[in-house]
Amino acid sequence: MKDILREIGMIARALDSISNIEFKELNLTKGQYLYLVRICENPGIIQEKVVEMIKVDRSTATRAIQKLEINGFIEKKEDSHSKKNKKLFPTEKGKMVYPFIKRENEYSDQVALTGFSEQEMATAYELLERIRKNIEEDWESVKKGHKRDY
Repeated sequence: MKDILREIGMIARALDSISNIEFKELNLTKGQYLYLVRICENPGIIQEKVVEMIKVDRSTATRAIQKLEINGFIEKKEDSHSKKNKKLFPTEKGKMVYPFIKRENEYSDQVALTGFSEQEMATAYELLERIRKNIEEDWESVKKGHKRDY
């Protein structure tokens, strides 16, 4: 069996490293851009949904979201349905940097998929989506404190 997850990991780390370097001048570091993009695309989202979308633990998300708020990229607002949850919204500053982040993402997609046919891109997407869905079950289980049996 090929080391598929190793390859995926190397790709993810390389792209994350590039983004962290390029977004440093915007005062976005350590993957904060991922959170900002999800909040810009889903204004009013609650933190728990961001955690599910990005697949990180709560404490990691809390730190990143706090830094985004401190640096003026997002704001938290009361949820009229739940005192516990705060809704997350991009500020004007957050909305201004969002197009730059999107352009970087589109460029990275273009570079990564250079030489791929439309069919190959569709197949790659379908296969990676299946891998993600397979992993999600374990992620949910481990997140709830269960041990994997391997």
